Amino acid sequence: MYNFLLPNEFVTTVFEITPEKLEKLGIRGIITDLDNTLIEWDRPDATEEIAIWMKQLEDAGLKIIIVSNNNDQRVKRFADPLGIPFISRARKPLGAAYYAAMKQLRLKSNEVVMVGDQLLTDIMGANRLNLYTFLVRPVAESDGFVTRFNRFVERRVFNLLKRKGIKTWEEQ
Repeated sequence: MYNFLLPNEFVTTVFEITPEKLEKLGIRGIITDLDNTLIEWDRPDATEEIAIWMKQLEDAGLKIIIVSNNNDQRVKRFADPLGIPFISRARKPLGAAYYAAMKQLRLKSNEVVMVGDQLLTDIMGANRLNLYTFLVRPVAESDGFVTRFNRFVERRVFNLLKRKGIKTWEEQ
């Protein structure tokens, strides 16, 4: 019943997603969320570690695009210094931004992964398009107003998964 919400993999941080891992999956591109996936929702700029990680991915020949529900100014401030393309006000989980991202990357769904921190937006939207999905543990303990509702639903889903014996990063 909840299969459309299940990621292919649970990871504690984006740093577990390496070029080698993606190569084994046949992946050539990454669509990533921004807030609480790469950096805290209230941090404006990339950390040095995130900048290095993204550079390693690009050096390995992987294409990256940020797809965020946040506003243009917020996403631009993060992405422009890194030279990463982005789509803001994405309206995830709706599919239009995912399609636009794949078109911009010039890749097909079987060549792209989605990296995000929310089941109801990032994972559900990507699963509907058959993208490989990574659910990242949120990098901040706090969330913006709208995300708090999503986290409430996620806790219920995680409890159901736990009862079914499916391990998430919460049990790792």
